[in-house]
Amino acid sequence: MPTYVLMTRLSPELMQDPRGRKAVGRQWQRRMDRACPEVKWLAHYALLGPYDCMDIYEAPSNDVAYKVSLISRACGAASAESWPATPYERYLELVAEIEQKR
Repeated sequence: MPTYVLMTRLSPELMQDPRGRKAVGRQWQRRMDRACPEVKWLAHYALLGPYDCMDIYEAPSNDVAYKVSLISRACGAASAESWPATPYERYLELVAEIEQKR
């Protein structure tokens, strides 16, 4: 199954209420579990920098990745971007395939 990275910026309102964030996080997870049961969550990180959170997950398609981002926005994220991620070994295989066709 393809791997994606969800990069999230929380809304200013959420950032002002640390206790409320926990409740919103549980609500977010419940909505994800109902709407996208096929998603396998691999990791969740809080970040310093331009993004507040990073989640790594597997989803069967780009359509499901879109749903993940849309639900994140609906649950209080100011922005939510799902990026496809390729394992580095696969990346090297792709590079080798390109080189062979030169």
